[in-house]
Amino acid sequence: MTSPATAADAARAKPLGPSRRPGLRGLRLLGQGPLFSISVAVLAVLVLVALFAPLIAPYDPEALDLSASLVGTTGDHLLGTDQSGRDILSRLIHGARTGLLGPLLIVVVSALLGTVLGTVAAWRGGWADTFLSRSMDLVFAIPGLLLAILLVSVIGSGMTAPVIAMAVAYTPYVGRLVRGIARQEKARPYIESYRVQGWSGWTICLRHLLPNIAPTVFAQSAMNFGYALMDLAALSYLGFGVQPPTADWGAMINDGQAAVLQGAMLPALAPSACIVIAVVAFGIVGEGLADRIARRER
Repeated sequence: MTSPATAADAARAKPLGPSRRPGLRGLRLLGQGPLFSISVAVLAVLVLVALFAPLIAPYDPEALDLSASLVGTTGDHLLGTDQSGRDILSRLIHGARTGLLGPLLIVVVSALLGTVLGTVAAWRGGWADTFLSRSMDLVFAIPGLLLAILLVSVIGSGMTAPVIAMAVAYTPYVGRLVRGIARQEKARPYIESYRVQGWSGWTICLRHLLPNIAPTVFAQSAMNFGYALMDLAALSYLGFGVQPPTADWGAMINDGQAAVLQGAMLPALAPSACIVIAVVAFGIVGEGLADRIARRER
């Protein structure tokens, strides 16, 4: 599995206390430069395309027309057709749904599990910290793609097994990040002041600790989204993910390989470009958010 970058590398400063807590609302999406703004716009377009795919796509993505096999760019087919005569543009548009839904599930599940495990490990300390930390290290030792392939062999191909496996594999990245920040936050004086006032540990965590951690987790999740998208596309390309005839960018690259030998580049090149653009955009947004967190905390 591709190793996600850690947002903590760009946000090493001590987490903010409640008097200066920025929260997610304090992170302005724009103002990071033109490249960041363009990336946000690209991601917004991808989300809109995925949401309104049935209304935007000019053709049924699964409709076969062998008489129009490997037709080049025309007025009827702006990006041409694949070997089965299916409209490439329509398949790209519908492929955005599977391309974004899977990574979204992975990021949400791994962020929730990682935040809970990291917070418990930092707050409880002792044997709980040791056990949870060693457990996350153990998951680190298992490649995510291998775990996904093993789970596919048990559950079967499709989106379910890869999403579960990759969510488990990405959880330690968030968990270790949260643990490090939570340990620093726990040592700050305001935590002890709330304890003296009789606040329970869970109340302090929910009302003050987690809001300080949330921006960094959000930035890390944005970067993880791009890596998860690339991993799921790789699994679909290998035949372990979304299965034909469902439109999926990774599966489309696999289908388009044979067309390349016949001189038709678009069936494989178009979905490859979509994956690259999406991964780069998510990476830029995640790095931009992490940089902004670091500047606010300095």
